[in-house]
Amino acid sequence: MHAFTYHCPTEIVFGKDTQLQLAEQIRKYGGSRALLVYGSGSIERSGLLSQLCELLSENQIPYELFGGVRANPTLEHAREGVKLALKSGADFVIGAGGGSVIDTAKAIAIGAANAPTDIWEFWTREKTPRRALPVGAVLTISAAGSESSDASVLTNLATGEKRGLGTELIRPRFAIMNPELTMTLPPYQVACGVTDIMMHTMDRYFNPYENELTDAIAEALLRTVIAKGRIAVQDPKDYDSMSELMWAGSLSHNGLTGLGGVKDFAVHQLGHELSAMFDTAHGASLATVWGAWAKAVYRTKPSRFARFARNVWGVTEADEEKAALEGMKKTVAFFRSIGMPTSMEENKDIGLQDDVTLHDLAYRCTYHRTRSIGAFRVLGEEEIYQIYKAADHTEKFA
Repeated sequence: MHAFTYHCPTEIVFGKDTQLQLAEQIRKYGGSRALLVYGSGSIERSGLLSQLCELLSENQIPYELFGGVRANPTLEHAREGVKLALKSGADFVIGAGGGSVIDTAKAIAIGAANAPTDIWEFWTREKTPRRALPVGAVLTISAAGSESSDASVLTNLATGEKRGLGTELIRPRFAIMNPELTMTLPPYQVACGVTDIMMHTMDRYFNPYENELTDAIAEALLRTVIAKGRIAVQDPKDYDSMSELMWAGSLSHNGLTGLGGVKDFAVHQLGHELSAMFDTAHGASLATVWGAWAKAVYRTKPSRFARFARNVWGVTEADEEKAALEGMKKTVAFFRSIGMPTSMEENKDIGLQDDVTLHDLAYRCTYHRTRSIGAFRVLGEEEIYQIYKAADHTEKFA
């Protein structure tokens, strides 16, 4: 087992009506004036936003509202949130929504605490943040795991870049997780969440190290998400399935499923460029490239993919290469069965692309030839291009 340090201090407040504890949690972690960050539409129509505002008012916690967060959250919008946080004197930032909202809340927390430094300088690693306002989360979408992770991802619309930042400074102090708040989601959004949860686990599972306990935890989580995901996509009001997915989402991205290994996250990096260029949903971007990535790298260690096939999908094939391919085939088929695209051709936001665009995607994915990606197998620009090329069109997975 590779050496690791594990620290996940987020307090999980899980169950029905737990959003009623918002004010209590803010005060518990030293907050006295809040900035409430949210998206649009569903949180207002459901009545959750007004409920949270009433809770803050009743408990005499002054607050400002900052709405309009979009999927694939933007740097430009987060900058506006920083301005409002500074103007209002907020000492606590609450993200009420899914990963995009919580990521934006984290960015605002960094920006407000480190003003006047522009937040993009932290996301591009030009500077290192030393402090952040405390962050809390009220989760309404099970997907990104941002409610208990140390990560935040932003898209710079001006440059077309999508970058992530990881720092313990932005791991939420608390995460309020009421599965009932996720039960109004459309099936496509549920499917995107299922895919993201699986990928957060698989991007840790497929790494050069093998660790029996950590691997077994990851495999159990994947089996659960597959089984409950099938039900939830058909019936998002199934409380049991939605609650299992909500808990799995947090566990998939708080570090637990990768202890003793190293992160690969090549699929996330490949998907980020698709989201940045085409504004496709994050989960859909991951499903779009996973099969092409798997076919490109599995021969690095077929036994790893064979174990995945046997312990996650129940494949009984004795031959390791055949088992590996069967597991990959079942994974791609699962994504397709829940309505996820498994190629650019299938992705309604992207479609077939010309060779110039595929090369440009690879160039951007290497941050203009300044990095490689992956740990299970390190990938340079040419290999990345070949993966995008393979992911461009749909072909039988065999």
